[in-house]
Amino acid sequence: MASRTVAKDIITLRGSAAIVSEFFGYAANSILYNRGVYPEESFAKVKKYGLPMLLTQDEGVKSFIASLTAQLSEWLESGKLQRIVLVIMSKATNEVLERWNFSIETDGEVVEKGVSREKSDKEIMREIQAIMRQIASSITYLPCLDEPCVFDVLAYTDKDVAIPFTWIESDPKLIANPQMVKLHSFDTKIHKVDTLVSYKNDEWDEQ
Repeated sequence: MASRTVAKDIITLRGSAAIVSEFFGYAANSILYNRGVYPEESFAKVKKYGLPMLLTQDEGVKSFIASLTAQLSEWLESGKLQRIVLVIMSKATNEVLERWNFSIETDGEVVEKGVSREKSDKEIMREIQAIMRQIASSITYLPCLDEPCVFDVLAYTDKDVAIPFTWIESDPKLIANPQMVKLHSFDTKIHKVDTLVSYKNDEWDEQ
């Protein structure tokens, strides 16, 4: 009788932390490109998640994102990271224009007992693809950023986490009466990531 072998993808805590932190690195690059925070010519095209993605070639930004994802991976492995927010602000006034909010739920049993979970890599990739496509089409649902902008990243961690010397305590950089768009989520079965972007109301919307 013919037999069939079905492979299941085992997800460990370390593997899940690597998937989520890598996702954030690519998502941050995509947001910076699609929202025009850095010039188009400073990005190079690569293929990732079965999609054409853009990565910054600016050495300062590359270094920032690389050290950021390494720190996020460490916090994700310890189950201490609750949320990451990429904030886009006016360069002239520091007014917050957009908040890209990535909320993280962690399976506590995996952190405490070291057990693993099962989910196919392809399924995780499909879920990440959906988010990346939404970021790439953000120009269709977000107001145009028609002034020079800068960005910052906020990390919300458990209170018992020691703050690395490269990070500082920050205010939450909120937007008063924001508009919000909920994007897709993805789930490694260990970390679930929900994505939401909030943005400043255009003045004409309020009239």
